[in-house]
Amino acid sequence: MEEGIAEFLRGGEVMRLATASAAGEPHVVPVWYDLDGETIRVGTHSRTVKARNVEATGRAAFCVDVGVRSPGIRAVAGSGAARLAREPARVQEGARRIISRYMDADSGPARELLRETDCIIEVSVDRSTSWQY
Repeated sequence: MEEGIAEFLRGGEVMRLATASAAGEPHVVPVWYDLDGETIRVGTHSRTVKARNVEATGRAAFCVDVGVRSPGIRAVAGSGAARLAREPARVQEGARRIISRYMDADSGPARELLRETDCIIEVSVDRSTSWQY
């Protein structure tokens, strides 16, 4: 991944994560995330549609964008192999890292999110593109 793309993703606020069911039914949701090297991590619960889709297909796509008028429009989109990490220590560490990008990880709401998170979706980015206007 180009450094400019990685830098933009590290500073992004909300990602749209796209998955598909085994039958090909699309599902797109806004998510909090973290970027570690070439891997995007999203905390969730294994009962969610996105987690079940990743488990079924092993793929995910994403988009992070800013701006609605030119100049100032920028976006990065991509896709890659995806898996569910379920090891408790890895899940808690990943979830804490993701949550702390958005709020105080020791706050009551953050603790609740940590309790609800039982897996991390890991997307190994193999394709990405960006545009700016």
